[in-house]
Amino acid sequence: MPFNIVLVEPEIPNNTGNIGRLALATGSTLHLVKPFGFELDDKRVKRAGLDYWQHLDLCIYESLEDFLSEHGNKNLALFSSHGAENHWSIPFEDGQFLVFGKESVGLPSSLLSSYENDIYKIPLYSNHVRSLNLANAVGIAVYEGLKHLQ
Repeated sequence: MPFNIVLVEPEIPNNTGNIGRLALATGSTLHLVKPFGFELDDKRVKRAGLDYWQHLDLCIYESLEDFLSEHGNKNLALFSSHGAENHWSIPFEDGQFLVFGKESVGLPSSLLSSYENDIYKIPLYSNHVRSLNLANAVGIAVYEGLKHLQ
């Protein structure tokens, strides 16, 4: 399994559906941390994930604390605009956890402070853009990681 894609409190169903399809296409596992801004059976999740959703390796956690109690000691790479290093400097490994925050505010500051040496950013080359769409950011990170694993 190449990667574990983690979405902390995702808010937009279409993003989650698209990321689910990406996870399946890359042989990755999708981890979703509640609360969600939608229901998983939302038709927008299913439409974005098409008929692939049923084949997805999916893990759901009731809270960030639940996720961290199970995986907090594993190889995590957190994605945030607050990262000092660019995503291409991640020492990618098979099975690594790629952690993304919710669309509106990103990852909680408490998580960022706990993993301050594991925070990476995807560079933006315009002052007019605050962030990338979550599904796009996940795609960039996963395929950069796959390139490093080849």
